[in-house]
Amino acid sequence: MDTASRKKILIIEDDPALAGGLCDALEFEGFIALHSKTGRDGLARARTDQPDCIILDLMLPDINGYQVCEELRRVVNLAPIIMLTARSQESDKIRGLDAGADDYVTKPFSLGELLARIRAIFRRDARVSAALPDPKFTIGDVLINTATHSLIRDNKTLPLSFYEVELLKLLRSRLGQPVSRDDILDKVWGISANPTNRTVDNFVVKLRKKIEPDRDKPRYILTVYGFGYKLVE
Repeated sequence: MDTASRKKILIIEDDPALAGGLCDALEFEGFIALHSKTGRDGLARARTDQPDCIILDLMLPDINGYQVCEELRRVVNLAPIIMLTARSQESDKIRGLDAGADDYVTKPFSLGELLARIRAIFRRDARVSAALPDPKFTIGDVLINTATHSLIRDNKTLPLSFYEVELLKLLRSRLGQPVSRDDILDKVWGISANPTNRTVDNFVVKLRKKIEPDRDKPRYILTVYGFGYKLVE
């Protein structure tokens, strides 16, 4: 497949059976699969191999996934990171996103869903949300730069993850219009909605922390109750 051509995916996972299955599935899809059993080895591989995507287990034998994720952000700043976690609490997922993860999948997970998310990452150029003519735009007093995955607020530069950028681009392309959660999941993550999927909501929480003057009383990223979200000027 074209999207998989020469794309390297690093799996940082200490479970040999799970890691082996993931490697086999990714290689079958046409990706180059790399594997590290520990957080420290994963960091070393990330530095030397510069993967295009990283699948990171939260529970590792040496250092925890949150610490690995924070360090990975300094090593391979723009590579999307998908965190694997056995924890289902929202606070754990939010902590992972705050550490720099782009997405999370809760164990046990569907291999098909994980592959769909990975394929969606590499289809970024084909997405409707990528059609913005200018990579820079403002939301209130915040300057967004989708090309550099960053924003400037109060003269401070903050990083934006892969999915944060894609979500902002989609909302910006439909400025003032409500966008459903189902549509966001399909266009940004490349997956179908299900009743327990809080992915979109968690990313909106993360974006509001960075953009809104008061995240508890949002002005710009508004909730359309029972439907989804919209971006307003």
